[in-house]
Amino acid sequence: MRSRILAACVGILVVAGVIALTANGDGGGPETAETTRATTQEEPAEATSSTEPDDADADQAFAAASDPSGPDDLAEAIVAAETAIRDPATSDDALPAWGRAQQRAYRQLARHPEWDAAVAAGVGPGLAPVTAANAGAFRDLWELTDPRPALPDWVIVDPPPAGELLAHYRAAEGEFGVPWEYLAAIHLVETRMGRIRGVSTAGASGPMQFLPSTWETYGEGDIEDAGDSIRAAARYLVAAGAPADMPGALFAYNHSDRYVDAVEAHAGVMRANERSYFGYYHWDVYYRLTTGDVVLPVGWTLADGLPS
Repeated sequence: MRSRILAACVGILVVAGVIALTANGDGGGPETAETTRATTQEEPAEATSSTEPDDADADQAFAAASDPSGPDDLAEAIVAAETAIRDPATSDDALPAWGRAQQRAYRQLARHPEWDAAVAAGVGPGLAPVTAANAGAFRDLWELTDPRPALPDWVIVDPPPAGELLAHYRAAEGEFGVPWEYLAAIHLVETRMGRIRGVSTAGASGPMQFLPSTWETYGEGDIEDAGDSIRAAARYLVAAGAPADMPGALFAYNHSDRYVDAVEAHAGVMRANERSYFGYYHWDVYYRLTTGDVVLPVGWTLADGLPS
């Protein structure tokens, strides 16, 4: 079994923060990563403030993450986002803005490895492993594909509700033994929890990106249905050695060590703190163009052209 250090805390469709892969090991695509990973993850202290972070706070964190003056600004944005997402008092209505701020902050850090040490010191020991895992995952996935010259033929849709998806992941874990965090991490990396509708250049489709031939073997029901696709992914992973050998099973899903590391990083973050899932759930679809990264909003199609 291949050795690797587990993160503490996509395969032809690729978004600037997402990578959609095929569940047969073919293809490759990018958006997440890191160079060093820890085997344990210290939990940050629970938020004790009685004041619920609001959208204005999230907007400030997003602005700071978008154009930080340096690592100190970025560290403050990360702490604000992570604290809000992990706080049970944060309302469901506020979570989307915090998830977007969190995503923007980690993308920014991924572009500035020279800031790693300063940001780790700024966020503190409780969040440093989480920060390294998320920034590292972006770096890993970005290495898998180059920015593209043209926009993809996708449709961006609302994903199923977060609670509904979590129920699907847990049901698949109960049926097949694959930890739900890995299924959620694959879903995140592949299609941003089902936001991307499109067929890859290899012919893969569905929320978990299956080739028709692979779906014929491992799928049941509708390849575009979230629950059916998640069950098929769990079934495929078990056939490839999960849960005993998760790294090997993930490598069978997509033949890339960087892909495996990125999925393990996100899964590790959720394993250490389940509420991290609700941040990931709200991450946007970014697409990496040679002219720069763009966000593809819900409702976008290729006919819309370059988003404003």
